[in-house]
Amino acid sequence: MEKQPIGDAANPTWRAMKRGLKLRCPSCGSTPLYKSYLKIDPVCPGCGAENGAHRVDDAAAYFTVLIVGHVVVAPMLAFEVIWDASMALVMGIAIPAVGAVALVGLPFIKGAIVGVLSSHARRAKAEAVRPKTPAGPWG
Repeated sequence: MEKQPIGDAANPTWRAMKRGLKLRCPSCGSTPLYKSYLKIDPVCPGCGAENGAHRVDDAAAYFTVLIVGHVVVAPMLAFEVIWDASMALVMGIAIPAVGAVALVGLPFIKGAIVGVLSSHARRAKAEAVRPKTPAGPWG
C-alpha cells in the first residue's frame, strides 16, 4: 500500500499549523500573524479572524525549550571538545548560542500553536452551528 501525503484540504489543522509556522494568519495565510516580536495581532486585517483570542500561555516556551534541548544541547554533549575545554569557555559559547536559538525559534513555535488552536476553534464553532440529527427511534 502506497503512502499518500496528507493534503491541506484534507487536514485543516495541518494547514493552519503550517501557516502559523510561516508567521502568517492561520485562517487566510495572507497577512502577518504578529504586529511585533511576540505580540499577536488581535484581529487579522485580511480575513477578520480573531487570532488574539487563542491563549498560548506557556506552551510556546515549553515546546521551544524542548526542541532547543534536543536539537542543540544533546548533540553538543556528544562532542568530546565540550568535555575537554574549560567550563568558562563552554558556558561562554553555549549559553548565548542556546539563548539565540530559543529566541529565534519562539515566534515560529508560537505561530504553530496559534494555528492549531485556531483550527480547533473553527472546528468547534462549525460543530456548534451544525444541526443535531436525531439518534434514531430510541433517541
